Amino acid sequence: MTKFIGRQKELESLKGLLRKDSSSLVVIRGRRRIGKSRLAEEYAASFSKSYILSGIPPEPHVTPETQRAEFLKQLQRNKLRIYRSDDWGDLFYDLAQECQKGRVLVVLDEITWMGSKDPAFLPKLKTTWDLYFKKNPQLVMIISGSNSAWITKNILSSTGFFGRVSLRLLLEELSLPECNAFWKDRSGITSAYEKFKILAVTGGVPRYLEELRDDLSAEANLQRLCFDIEGLLFREFDQIFHDLFQKQGPFYKEIVGHLIDAPLSTIELAAKLGKSRGGDLSKALKELMESGFIARNYTWALATGKRLGSSRYRIKDNYLRFYLKYILPHKEQIENTKSQRLPQGWLSIMGVQFENLVVNNGLLVCKILGVLPEDILVASPYFQKAGARKRGCQIDYLIQTRFCYLYACEVKFQQGVVGTEVIEEVQEKLKRLQLPRGFSCRPVLIHVNGVSRELVDRNYFARIIDFSELLTSHI
Repeated sequence: MTKFIGRQKELESLKGLLRKDSSSLVVIRGRRRIGKSRLAEEYAASFSKSYILSGIPPEPHVTPETQRAEFLKQLQRNKLRIYRSDDWGDLFYDLAQECQKGRVLVVLDEITWMGSKDPAFLPKLKTTWDLYFKKNPQLVMIISGSNSAWITKNILSSTGFFGRVSLRLLLEELSLPECNAFWKDRSGITSAYEKFKILAVTGGVPRYLEELRDDLSAEANLQRLCFDIEGLLFREFDQIFHDLFQKQGPFYKEIVGHLIDAPLSTIELAAKLGKSRGGDLSKALKELMESGFIARNYTWALATGKRLGSSRYRIKDNYLRFYLKYILPHKEQIENTKSQRLPQGWLSIMGVQFENLVVNNGLLVCKILGVLPEDILVASPYFQKAGARKRGCQIDYLIQTRFCYLYACEVKFQQGVVGTEVIEEVQEKLKRLQLPRGFSCRPVLIHVNGVSRELVDRNYFARIIDFSELLTSHI
């Protein structure tokens, strides 16, 4: 088993349930490859008995009967003498009989695959929980899945499970310091810039980082993972959208395709798709957000810190953008030739990928700046719509505190060092930013590949943050 990295807060929350005098039902959500199963496996070490059971992917031939038969086989591999699989109620009852005493963990992994096509699945699970499972005060049952929208609708927001869930965990990408731990045991010295090139493609998805080879450069690793027909990330996009969204997959792919180059409002997306703003589009956007692939950023009134109605959707997942921008256009050629060289110019989207990494690790930025979490009113990408009396403005990451301080973060990627030209760019942005009376604004530069001596000597930025600080900081 691979080394367990990160998730210490989540693991401590799970272990805390063992200090209760009653059983616990836990829901863990998060995108594919984010480490839900690995967290459950690590947690299982705290139990005298554990049963980790999983649904199988939703291929055309897979039916509810197939899922039940597979569930039975997994029970039998755990040396349980159970022989019938024609009814979920019987399967759950037979499993519950093996879990009556002692510290026991039951994990129902990829529950959407397991039961979404059988309307009796969840009612029978709920009934068996009430009548049998929960009677063991040392039992913990984890329900886990990648389709967060389905879990939210059918379990977390369901009256059937109301009041029964003891703990809800939503696994996000690993933080940058946690990602940095994947290089800790490797020989030699890996620069922050080389780590950045990997993380700009993989984000903080642990399963992707586990595939790195320490004897290869960043470019060679990306070549092997993304542009080889056998590489993990070559077909990952199609598998994600097929397994999670099934028939809606093509429509969801079309949505993220329009978000490759820039964030868009609902109106702009609807126009590009030829759809109305509600209905299918609204549902799709919600599910893509729930699954961790896109984010919705609202603008806000600086004077009050209150959210305004204007918002934009952006791709949150770095792998998705890289796939759509560089792997998909070469997919047919790769399938014909079995491999393809890393495309020239692939670094051209690293600026947007760098912004994603920084925004997803905003708490680290706040800590480095000395901003306490309790003092933050808003911390997010900021955009100011152009109007009759104001010009449009966009700040990569804007932190607003309750003391009327603003930190305007310019996130800058260049293959060489950042020079003094960035000062003029930021000055123009802040000139357009309409500050309320009594507000102070401090410009911050976040870079990945160094800054010039001249830039430092100009002393314009209140703080210059190197990417290496984000890798080695701690929340």
